Amino acid sequence: ANVMDLLQATLGRAPLGAKRCSRLLMPAQLLAQVRMELLRLACSEPCGLRGALLDLCVEHGKACHDVGHIAVDPAVVPTFQLTLVLRLDSSLWPKIQGLFTSGPAFTPLKLSTGFRVIKKKLYSSEQLLIEEC
Repeated sequence: ANVMDLLQATLGRAPLGAKRCSRLLMPAQLLAQVRMELLRLACSEPCGLRGALLDLCVEHGKACHDVGHIAVDPAVVPTFQLTLVLRLDSSLWPKIQGLFTSGPAFTPLKLSTGFRVIKKKLYSSEQLLIEEC
């Protein structure tokens, strides 16, 4: 639960444009799906989810924007890295086109329920695991 709170707080502070204020809204369905997927990917790790570094990205078009990093438990040496790639709701494209231009505005942006998680073990030379949901 704390990880999901951290994730939502990080998304709320996401820098989405140089001069624009926005807030990324995570639908409840997406929150539940991400929670289950992160727990599933962490179950085979020595420290579970506590040993994760979580990188958050938002995909928009063909670009992927880094929006934050979370050390799930800073007291635990990380054993794996998860990159969570979220997508903006495609029906919002006209609303976000101006985000990366100048001018003040506040726009809450809803995320799509589709996402991708990339898992990289930090203690092994195994290949990357990419899960598309």
